[in-house]
Amino acid sequence: MKSDMGVGSPAWEVIGVIDTEGDCVEWSFPAEPGAVRTARGAVRVQLRGWQLDALADIAALLVSELVTNSLRHASGPIGVRLLRPGGTGATLRVEVSDPLPDPPRARVAHPEDENGRGIQLLAGSASRWGTLPAESGKTVWFELALPG
Repeated sequence: MKSDMGVGSPAWEVIGVIDTEGDCVEWSFPAEPGAVRTARGAVRVQLRGWQLDALADIAALLVSELVTNSLRHASGPIGVRLLRPGGTGATLRVEVSDPLPDPPRARVAHPEDENGRGIQLLAGSASRWGTLPAESGKTVWFELALPG
């Protein structure tokens, strides 16, 4: 299914757009290699729409890492959810869900390794992060502080 995410926005291949109104946006992406690019683009478009451009690049990068992990280790749809910050000291919360119950594990990547740095990048970039078990799978979440 193609979904138009707003006037002037490109259409993204998604399984479903659960909600694009208010302070929460959710998408479900197929477990296919194009999901990484699609999720990254959807996050950027939404954050710009919320006037959170300053968080768009880092949020998109971290979503790319988590969706890539989901593709490598799980099968089935991948959910991405954004919760808009509100109030003083608020943070943007981002969640990536997949059907694999095992939490991600940080590992030490050697300089010549082409992968294995995603969780380290997440831990070093987010103000907080964690994993929540779900009925079928898990959700990895992170928070980014608003600049300023």
